Amino acid sequence: MGGELKKWLVVGMLVILTLNWQYGARAEPQVPCYFIFGDSLVDNGNNNGISSLARANYLPYGIDFPGGPTGRFSNGKTTVDVIAEQLGFDDYIPPYATTRGQDILRGVNYASAAAGIRDETGQQLGGRTSMNGQVNNYKNTVSQVVELLGDEDSAANYLSKCIYSVGMGSNDYLNNYFMPAFYSTSRQYTEEQYAAVLIQQYAEQIRALYDFGARKVVMIGVGQIGCSPNALAQNSPDGSTCVQRINIANQLFNDKLKSLVDEFNNNLPNAKFIYINAYGIFQDLINNPSSFGFRVTNAGCCGVGRNNGQITCLPLQTPCQNRNEYLFWDAFHPGEAANVIVGRRSYNAESASDAYPIDIRRLAQL
Repeated sequence: MGGELKKWLVVGMLVILTLNWQYGARAEPQVPCYFIFGDSLVDNGNNNGISSLARANYLPYGIDFPGGPTGRFSNGKTTVDVIAEQLGFDDYIPPYATTRGQDILRGVNYASAAAGIRDETGQQLGGRTSMNGQVNNYKNTVSQVVELLGDEDSAANYLSKCIYSVGMGSNDYLNNYFMPAFYSTSRQYTEEQYAAVLIQQYAEQIRALYDFGARKVVMIGVGQIGCSPNALAQNSPDGSTCVQRINIANQLFNDKLKSLVDEFNNNLPNAKFIYINAYGIFQDLINNPSSFGFRVTNAGCCGVGRNNGQITCLPLQTPCQNRNEYLFWDAFHPGEAANVIVGRRSYNAESASDAYPIDIRRLAQL
């Protein structure tokens, strides 16, 4: 009888240990919350309920994501989903459009497809929440955090420990400067002047986040827009050579963004800003695709026209089967396989040039 009891006690302990391992005996995340600002590269559903052409809440988007389409412009995870995993969150950060109550205390995703630093950016696609709008939504969240935690000092102390990631600027080129039929910016400014104008406005927006509690801020640079299937379809003679004029403009912006990180760190008390070199990480993937398992770098896994680059995936379109071998999911956006690499290298730099002056992992420890 004693032996039988001992056996059942052992079985019971194993069941409890298994349940704990599966359902919540997890380590706490490295930071209490993660706030995300950006565009379609990281939008996870904020555009679903608005009148906009920039939406992805239909198949084949989300074909490899648990539960299917969510509004993510990917077959699966985005870079910020990967960063959230690396930071130890047991679920992805929810969109502002649907986040309520206590849930805001672990962070909110404000990103909106087609959004830019400039308010007019992306207007030909319909509704979207520009960076100014996202900052205003964040201010609304902060007032709720103050209510939940009881006072402004408690809220400020809490928010100072959180990670903020901001990735804007792509649409200010893609859906503004390099779209002269809709926008006059390329006639008003040289590439150098435009980068300066964007950074000046961006700095004001980021300063507003700082004024409302942001202290650990990840500034994500613009990627190689000139290598997207859309840019190749429109401007590449051979359909595979990246469009240098676009990439050079992107680099001008990124250089100024990296300098802005230094400026903030030197002039804002307790500020801890870092820069993620998404452009450089992507260059590795384009220059050495086979090293990362990619076979196709110049066409979308789904889409329409040359390079599958004319528009995004059509509703219910059948995408390519070998999705992990495609760098791009559609005309503009990397697939999950690429997002995993960029997200992991943003969190834990593999090259000295991936992050400046430190990576997200070390920022979380400060």
